[in-house]
Amino acid sequence: MTTLIINIKELLQVRETAIAKVSGAEMAILPTIKNAFLIIKDNLIADFGSMDNLPKINADKTIDVTGKMVLPSWCDSHTHIVYAGNRELEFVDRINGLTYEEIANRGGGILNSAKKLNGSTEEEIYDQSKDRLEEVMRLGTGAVEIKSGYGLTVDGELKMLRVIQRLAQNYPITIKATFLGAHAFPLEYKGNHQGYIDVIINEMLPEIAKNKLADFIDAFCETGYFTVDETKQIMEAGIRFGLKPKIHVNQFNSIGGIQAGIKYKALSVDHLEVMTTEDINALKNTETMPVALPSCSYFLSIPYTPAREMITAGLPLALATDYNPGSTPSGNMNFVVATACIKMKMTPEEAINAATINGAYAMGISETHGSITIGKKANLIITKPIPSYYQLPYAFGSNLIDAVLIEGKNFE
Repeated sequence: MTTLIINIKELLQVRETAIAKVSGAEMAILPTIKNAFLIIKDNLIADFGSMDNLPKINADKTIDVTGKMVLPSWCDSHTHIVYAGNRELEFVDRINGLTYEEIANRGGGILNSAKKLNGSTEEEIYDQSKDRLEEVMRLGTGAVEIKSGYGLTVDGELKMLRVIQRLAQNYPITIKATFLGAHAFPLEYKGNHQGYIDVIINEMLPEIAKNKLADFIDAFCETGYFTVDETKQIMEAGIRFGLKPKIHVNQFNSIGGIQAGIKYKALSVDHLEVMTTEDINALKNTETMPVALPSCSYFLSIPYTPAREMITAGLPLALATDYNPGSTPSGNMNFVVATACIKMKMTPEEAINAATINGAYAMGISETHGSITIGKKANLIITKPIPSYYQLPYAFGSNLIDAVLIEGKNFE
């Protein structure tokens, strides 16, 4: 099956030579081709270029996108979209003045989601989660990382990871699974942290590895959750079982989690709402991708990741949704890109780079996703007619997507 897309007003994120990520000043450069064509063969990008150089081709399908733009689909490297129920009552509690930490301390937050998940069947969780997955695909996401972490029991965590595995088998979108048993301490282990860590290491991880249920291991390294030393234990154990670290750090406090992540060669460190000069300097010249979650900052009214300071320091940055029931009940990457521009003062070029090529890096798929490069997956967004790609973050409340192609086929 060969598909030809013609008269593309502007083809964005064109990388003739594959690159893993962009950093610092390079983030402000978004290579494009105006008045372009793109050829898809089966599910891969086969060729692209200027319409002036369009080769003779007998395509099975031709799509004329006059006035529209084409870019690689969003790569959302941090989500928790497998969960049960919702936490809308806590949303109202926050409006009435309670903080995220206060809600957590009285049994809300992650423990609330764990109670709901453990009280739901695997089928119920799958049915709710597939609806969320289909929604984010329609919003332009073509690759997504999904974490466990609302089970906090052996059965609950395995149940979540099986649901993630099933979603990956049933949908064309690329899905990476992360084991986040270290999301919070269950109530029965509040006074026995090591006891729960032992359950993670000795009971959960062997089953996960045996059944190949996860790609990454994560921990919520934060005051009131997992200490740096506890996080190190968990990362070391995950590595022994073949899982690469990705960790939650610096959401509310800077306690040394970034440095721990770098030590264990974490693929990414995520959240980063609170960053010190030492944290920024530690990330220089490493292979660890910093990931910002601006819609979490928006929803919780907490600081935004200091993108300008980080990019000026020469760092790369990725953007992701953090889609979850408590602090970011949205998987809309378009809103994430817009919010990064509006609130974090990222340029549209930087934000698109962060949500495509750098997002792909942050989930280990930059060889196949994140740019318009021959041989990569034909996961594409076709916009509605727009004057320029600046319109994507500028018109933050509008749906500017006309079509989404996943592996070369329309997803509706």
